[in-house]
Amino acid sequence: MERRATGLGSGEPEQQALFGWPDDPPSSTPPQPFRDSPAARRMLDVREVYAEPAALDSPRGRQIMARLPGARVTEVPSHWGIPSLHGNDGNIDRWVRVKKETLVLGVKHTLTTRPNGRSADWIAPGPSNGCAMACVYCYVPRRKGFANPITLFTNIEAIVAHVRRHVRAQGPKTQPNQCDPQAWVYDIGENGDCSVDALICDNTADLIAAFRGMPTAKASFATKFVNPDLLALDPRGRTRVRFSLMPADDSRLLDIRTSPVAERIAAAADFLDAGYEVHFNLSPVVLRSGWQDDWAGLLTRLDDVLPARVKEQAAAEIIMLTHNERLHEVNLGWHPRAEEVLWQPAVQEAKRSGNGDLNVRYAVEVKQRSVARMRELLAAHAPWLRVRYAF
Repeated sequence: MERRATGLGSGEPEQQALFGWPDDPPSSTPPQPFRDSPAARRMLDVREVYAEPAALDSPRGRQIMARLPGARVTEVPSHWGIPSLHGNDGNIDRWVRVKKETLVLGVKHTLTTRPNGRSADWIAPGPSNGCAMACVYCYVPRRKGFANPITLFTNIEAIVAHVRRHVRAQGPKTQPNQCDPQAWVYDIGENGDCSVDALICDNTADLIAAFRGMPTAKASFATKFVNPDLLALDPRGRTRVRFSLMPADDSRLLDIRTSPVAERIAAAADFLDAGYEVHFNLSPVVLRSGWQDDWAGLLTRLDDVLPARVKEQAAAEIIMLTHNERLHEVNLGWHPRAEEVLWQPAVQEAKRSGNGDLNVRYAVEVKQRSVARMRELLAAHAPWLRVRYAF
């Protein structure tokens, strides 16, 4: 089923402005939100929406569709079961176009918070799944077939209520750990990018507002996209933004449709001043010829350009590349050059992940040596950047 989203009087001489200045008062028009800018439209120009009926009829669904008046809407029984998207290998030729022009709306029925203990204490039920960006190593497409546009969950009030109950049940954090010395950390963006989601709706804003009032917890999400609209959300130190970084040459090859690395670095001070905690994900570390020199250059740049106030509170995660044979085959269909550095069987081995997926990671001894080398590079070029987690 388809729906359509729905001066002076003319006869008087003109008075000359004194000193040539205009007499009109300054405009009181508020600045245009970034999500309405040409840059945002280059990221997302939604023309087709697949939606569960309950998602369309929810307040958040109506908010989203009001911003997409020209989009074609197709109702589907499940946000997972869309034959034209999931499992359709014809979409490989349209990999990026699908991400830019297609949106899925669903209702998240199973609300669970999972223990993590690595990057965060807990993985909260995410407000989205999928992304408009096209990082070639992303793990989410492995679960969604041959297309991975954003799926937004419109029952955000239920997600927020679930997280509030979970935080209250934990009580204060009594033992510091690598996630945080004082607060329970909840990753709110495991399967998407909250900065990009904020171009479409207020799910990210609602979660940041909720954590603002939770003195024992903080939200956390990684991002590769600089969205200035997030600067107005007043997190009051209860949300941690983790800007993902890698050498610029790697990013141009592998981080398709993301903000340039230099732009992510430049945004760090703005986000700190806006009330966020700002950390960095050195992620993923891809082993190829010249990788050590390029990472040394990136860390030197961080040391050169970041102000002291950012350095004083910063911490980092080191995350080595994890890949997947099925994703490798998909990438060969739309971006084979990336696989020249991602797919290296001579130094990789199969490993079952915590969620049951069979992935490909660097062999244990290779990974251990590489993580140790990254720590040495940090000590030499950015000694202030504490390693909070390495994987």
